[in-house]
Amino acid sequence: MSTGVIIALIVIVAAVIAVAAVLTMRRRGPQHGGSLKRRFGPEYERTVARHDGDTKAAERELTERVERHGSLRTRTLEPAERDRFEARWAAAQERFVDSPREAVAEADRLLSEVAGARGFPEGGQYEEQVSALSVHHAHHVDGYRRVHDGAQAHPDTDGAAGTERLREAMVEARALFEDLVGHGRDGHRSADKDGDSRTPARGNDQSWALNRRQAKES
Repeated sequence: MSTGVIIALIVIVAAVIAVAAVLTMRRRGPQHGGSLKRRFGPEYERTVARHDGDTKAAERELTERVERHGSLRTRTLEPAERDRFEARWAAAQERFVDSPREAVAEADRLLSEVAGARGFPEGGQYEEQVSALSVHHAHHVDGYRRVHDGAQAHPDTDGAAGTERLREAMVEARALFEDLVGHGRDGHRSADKDGDSRTPARGNDQSWALNRRQAKES
């Protein structure tokens, strides 16, 4: 076989490999994005919106979160720990009737503490803690953001509307709290396709509905 033929074969093989690599990358691109979208759900949409619709930038950020926190190993709460956290949450929920803002501040502290107890970054690293939670509890992590913002904000001047926003934040945050104190092997409750907890909290849902009607303006 002549040198010219050998060179031609090498060029052909290299070209075939290059084309195959390009096609593979094209196939992986949408699947990668689709995988992130399925994994993060509403957190994916929130991140895209925060990047002004730039999906590539959003996916880079979410991929980096997975790389940083995806292998995090959490610990299951001891029954006594779980009971203490659940009792404190129930008390905060009841407190909402008279002191909505103080109840939200307690919910913020509780989420920070229970996440730290499970093995997530400590609450003093709020942004890092939320980032890690978004990888493992993407469907509910925004509730934590809402109670944290409510706890940090100055008292609202719009009365009932402000109180209602705090109530909604508490309701949304409770889903994350239930995930974190869950009774499953990995500390997660079973969830439906929308990521909603199927297991009710220990707190009385009827009393929470009463809180909604009777909570005083803060």
